[in-house]
Amino acid sequence: MRQVLCLVPLVLVAVAAVRHRSVLAEGFGHLRTASWPWLLAAATATCLTWVAAAITRQGAVLQPLPKGRLLATQFAAGAANHLLPTGLGAGAVNLRFMTVCGVPPARSSAALALYLLAECVGRLGLLAALLVAFPDALRLGPLLPDGSALPLLLGAVGLVVVAGAVTALVRPLRTRVSAFARDALDEARSVHTRPARALALWGGSLAFPALQATGLAAVGQALRLPVPPAHTVLAYLAATVAVALVPTPGGLGSVEAALIVALVAVGGPAAVATAVVLAYRIITVWLPLVPGALTLGALVRLKVI
Repeated sequence: MRQVLCLVPLVLVAVAAVRHRSVLAEGFGHLRTASWPWLLAAATATCLTWVAAAITRQGAVLQPLPKGRLLATQFAAGAANHLLPTGLGAGAVNLRFMTVCGVPPARSSAALALYLLAECVGRLGLLAALLVAFPDALRLGPLLPDGSALPLLLGAVGLVVVAGAVTALVRPLRTRVSAFARDALDEARSVHTRPARALALWGGSLAFPALQATGLAAVGQALRLPVPPAHTVLAYLAATVAVALVPTPGGLGSVEAALIVALVAVGGPAAVATAVVLAYRIITVWLPLVPGALTLGALVRLKVI
């Protein structure tokens, strides 16, 4: 069974590649005309995102984790995340890794929740800072129908209210959520008593989206996108925050659409924005996907996860 599981990631990669073959062909075509030094900068930023993820994962749990295996697990988790609905692949891989490392299941789940919270806060914090610094950069007026912003906001608030009401009314669910919240708060307090862990958690959670956005800005420079790099970073953060609500595998399809819309909203021509996004997704998703899947299979075979 374990040998069969080692092959599953590669099969999923092949299926995803066949389904998106036209996007892959177009993306590689754009890479051939790009400036290679900027593409190298984008690839370097992408590699550093795995380091930032490993640092943040360690910061979310008190128990020391083996550094080499932790970094390899983040690389493999990236592949899993692009093959399963957003966040589930990486979450499952990291939960299994922490369990194998001897972290109790309750603390592993609490550490995962703390990581997700820190990553969300870091991404939203960077977005808010850029919106304050460049208040006129993101022009959503032409992209949203008149009067649509308020219904969208009310819909989001309504979903949160409904989820809270269901949790409060269903006693077994309320009990489980309360117990999990207590474990998560205990883990958060414990982590923040260790300055090194707190620095790793929050430093990594800021570095991770910043490096992702830097990669997009570098690809924009490589393809001569007429948008300032800071505005490209703003567009990336806005798009990824919006697309986080769409449960597609790794955001495939939804991320591309949101990024193109965001780049157009900061002043990029639609054709160039499309080329930038396709090239960026080749570098950050498709090129690491096969080695990531191989790493995932090797970690399963070696019982690291």
